Amino acid sequence: MIAPSILSADFARLADEAAAVAGSDWLHVDVMDAHFVPNLTLGLPVVSSLLKATDIPLDCHLMIEDPARWAPPYAEAGAYNVTFHAEAADDPVAVARDIRAAGAKAGLSIKPNTPIEPYLEILRHFDTLLVMSVEPGFGGQSFMPEVLDKARTARRLVDAGELRLVVEIDGGINDDTIAQAAEAGIDCFVAGSAVYNTDDPGRAVAALRAAAASASPHLTA
Repeated sequence: MIAPSILSADFARLADEAAAVAGSDWLHVDVMDAHFVPNLTLGLPVVSSLLKATDIPLDCHLMIEDPARWAPPYAEAGAYNVTFHAEAADDPVAVARDIRAAGAKAGLSIKPNTPIEPYLEILRHFDTLLVMSVEPGFGGQSFMPEVLDKARTARRLVDAGELRLVVEIDGGINDDTIAQAAEAGIDCFVAGSAVYNTDDPGRAVAALRAAAASASPHLTA
């Protein structure tokens, strides 16, 4: 699965930029509040407008404080998957329950320096685990391969039947890094500049999907 990140798209042409990656599995939307992370991007009104402009399922990644308050409205608006940060939630399971009740899949994200072990017991309440391979807040950062041990841990649990979730990665994914992420057990790859900083974003998505599939036995093209 490839999820182009509109953080690298032209914000003045979001409908066109979504159309340019038609056929993508998800469209990744980074919501930042300038509190949880030191950047401010877009919010619910833009997401609501984008939902009217594309049929690609929206994968909303909330890098925000107080997800218990703000996450469910993204599900109510029609987002397919709503992911929030473990570090921002006092009760992640309750937030996941509210997201699901509002009609979306629930995702849990962890920063590069956050260990996965404290959250393994609650992952059964989630549909997606988003492993950050850069520090959240800005696009265009370099991939941090040391986070792949977390992906391997989650993959083992999924393959053993102990979890049923999509293992997703976000940060620095491109032609040079996607293979090692796929080999570690990633299912869904968020790619920003590797898609939108090309002459043909649609072709870039196809190339990334093929590279991931050829690198991992659990993925198919």
